Amino acid sequence: MAKTDEEIRSAVRTSYAAIALQQDSCCSPSPAQIGYDPDELTDLPDEAVMGLGCGNPVAMAGIAEGDTVLDLGSGGGIDVFLAARKTGPTGRVIGVDMTPEMLERAEANAVRLGLGNVEFRQGLIEELPVADGTVDVIISNCVINLAPDKAAVFAEAFRVLRPGGRLVVSDMVTDGPLPESIADDPENWASCIGGALPESVYLEGIRTAGFVDVAVLKKEGRSPLFSITVEATRL
Repeated sequence: MAKTDEEIRSAVRTSYAAIALQQDSCCSPSPAQIGYDPDELTDLPDEAVMGLGCGNPVAMAGIAEGDTVLDLGSGGGIDVFLAARKTGPTGRVIGVDMTPEMLERAEANAVRLGLGNVEFRQGLIEELPVADGTVDVIISNCVINLAPDKAAVFAEAFRVLRPGGRLVVSDMVTDGPLPESIADDPENWASCIGGALPESVYLEGIRTAGFVDVAVLKKEGRSPLFSITVEATRL
């Protein structure tokens, strides 16, 4: 029997609360294996480098000094902190996450790093607590697959971006529909499997939200489940 959106969110929230407290891992074995340069992580707290991603969108996002950047599903803050280096003090990076335990962890990490150009907000990525047209770059790392309503995620991303703004996300996708027994299991959703869309459906969802120049920058892993990093532009 298919689960409701709230049942899926509850399972994901519970799983990631445990990860925040125990530093378990979900989608990848190590940051280096998904594209992070170990040198860029050396001065980050261990509590920020949690191995929860499936790519390195910050490295491909073209973030410039002074940009406002939004991270969808910011976790312990690794991509927020890497983006903050690129924006510099004249820019700003906002992390949105629905799990209070993750937000507490990220905020503590920001204090350790002494960063004044980052902030974390609690909310759903389907209902972003961000004003219209205020963001230059959106990043996300192995999170959109966890959202029950991906059309709403892409629509919200389009809403908060300024004209000319960019969406650069890494996520898990498939080469075809998942069996119902997998897709209907909330534990599989929390493991970055159950909510993964076919690659073609994922890309079409971005286009349907209004984005143009949708392109796959990188693809990693083997079928039937693999990761992609995608870029798109808001006109």
